[in-house]
Amino acid sequence: MDDPKYTPHRVLHKKKVYSNDWIQLDHFDLIHPTGQRGIYGRVHFKNRAVGVIAETKEKEILMVGQYRFPTETYTWEIPEGGCPLGETPLSAARRELKEETGYQAKNWTCLASDLQVSNSVSDERADIYLARDLIAGKADWDETEHLHIDRWPRGDLLPAIRKGRVTDLLSVSAILLYLAEKEV
Repeated sequence: MDDPKYTPHRVLHKKKVYSNDWIQLDHFDLIHPTGQRGIYGRVHFKNRAVGVIAETKEKEILMVGQYRFPTETYTWEIPEGGCPLGETPLSAARRELKEETGYQAKNWTCLASDLQVSNSVSDERADIYLARDLIAGKADWDETEHLHIDRWPRGDLLPAIRKGRVTDLLSVSAILLYLAEKEV
């Protein structure tokens, strides 16, 4: 622990407010580390998140366009999805790349693992992979997905973030890690 004066929250009462196959929302009555009574809400994720920077031989990145219901916006993202318990993050990344884009990759590198996606309100963790030596195939979308696949040149990635075309934090993190790679 970095702060020796840190005192953890003391939970007085925990109530499950909502649960489905992917998330659970919990409400807490607690004592904050400052000694003040308070409340806290936490979204518990039942899967890990995985994201894939899929690089073509032309150094273009596969991007996925889709409408996101929670934010009511159309977004451009890297291929990403959930990793259920019992599946390794790399296996889930391979599966998500194939499902969303149809591509498979011969070469995989972990760019980051165990990222905390939104640690002020959720316990979601994420892993990011770089996939190279791609082999084209047929996508196999989930019944709830309607996706658009595009190839973006490396030089378009940072401007797309700055202009608000890419706003998904897992995608932003992955792109920044990718652009920072010296060997890429």
